[in-house]
Amino acid sequence: MKKIVLTGGGTAGHVTPNIALIPRLREAGFELLYIGSYDGIERRLIEQSGIPYRGIASGKLRRYFDLKNFTDPFRVIKGYREASSILREWKPDLVFSKGGYVAVPVVKAAQAQHIPVILHESDMTPGLANRLSYSAAVKICCNFAETLRYLPKEKAVLTGSPIRDELLSGNRERGYALTGFTPDRPVLLIIGGSLGSRAINAAVRAALPRLLNEFQILHLCGKGNVEEALSGQPDYLQFEYVSDELKDYFALADLVISRAGANAICEILSLKKPNILIPLSAKASRGDQILNARSYEKAGYSFVLEEEKLTEFSLLAAVHETWNHRADYIRAMSESPAGNGTEAVARLILETALSSASQSD
Repeated sequence: MKKIVLTGGGTAGHVTPNIALIPRLREAGFELLYIGSYDGIERRLIEQSGIPYRGIASGKLRRYFDLKNFTDPFRVIKGYREASSILREWKPDLVFSKGGYVAVPVVKAAQAQHIPVILHESDMTPGLANRLSYSAAVKICCNFAETLRYLPKEKAVLTGSPIRDELLSGNRERGYALTGFTPDRPVLLIIGGSLGSRAINAAVRAALPRLLNEFQILHLCGKGNVEEALSGQPDYLQFEYVSDELKDYFALADLVISRAGANAICEILSLKKPNILIPLSAKASRGDQILNARSYEKAGYSFVLEEEKLTEFSLLAAVHETWNHRADYIRAMSESPAGNGTEAVARLILETALSSASQSD
């Protein structure tokens, strides 16, 4: 039995594509192990998938001043040693990295042991963790054609992003049963990312009375962001995070408000849901979500509302504009050549792992 190590973490976006690949890799008969941080979100998500999980120390790669910048390098070194030990013990045929700071020690340890590495870059411009890992990779997968110019030409492969099969199998009637909503009004689904968004949450709650005149609302507001005072509000349900129910909530949704993380927007595109993207501001990020959102806006897939312009009133205007032109957005998404990247990425992993195994036999 051939072995594959999956890695990546820090946010759900660095984990869900790995989860999408798991059924394909299992079907092919591969033994899987996940290496992530001790207590990151990836641990909970992967353990729910029934995959063996090993935690390592990790340090964030910050480009701004923080006292942890003086201690985290030692955590990265410790993580590298722990990853090296795991890889020597487990002897995988390949490492697949979805990125994030926890993946760097794993990828570098694999490189030192001559284990082939495949990276996946979801965003239009590569993140720092993946850029640090280029030298270790035999192939680098990406979502956007625009990304190819940033990658080593001989390693770059345009695959799209793996999409979880279960997300495409949601049931609208089951969604009604889970929520208690009714078919007489459309459903608005709001997703602020696995960590939530204070800016989006605040604007939504300020606009809530008027939004509820037209929509039933599902609000995924992030850990610690449930507003208890609004619990029990008719036609408004709020959750920190959902897992199994998400597919049915997506099936129920008539309009989606979301951050513009690459995995999130690929899922929305696959589901053909009219959507408003509110990318994380350049002040709080390297600007990758802004580039992702503008690409989708240019293609006619999404309405984009900048976080700096986000208010109760701009949100209401965006909702009305997108809802009134929802047929145009659905038409553009239906004509999109972009597809589910699960098969392309899984095929590349299998070919590389089998080639590596045959060379070592």
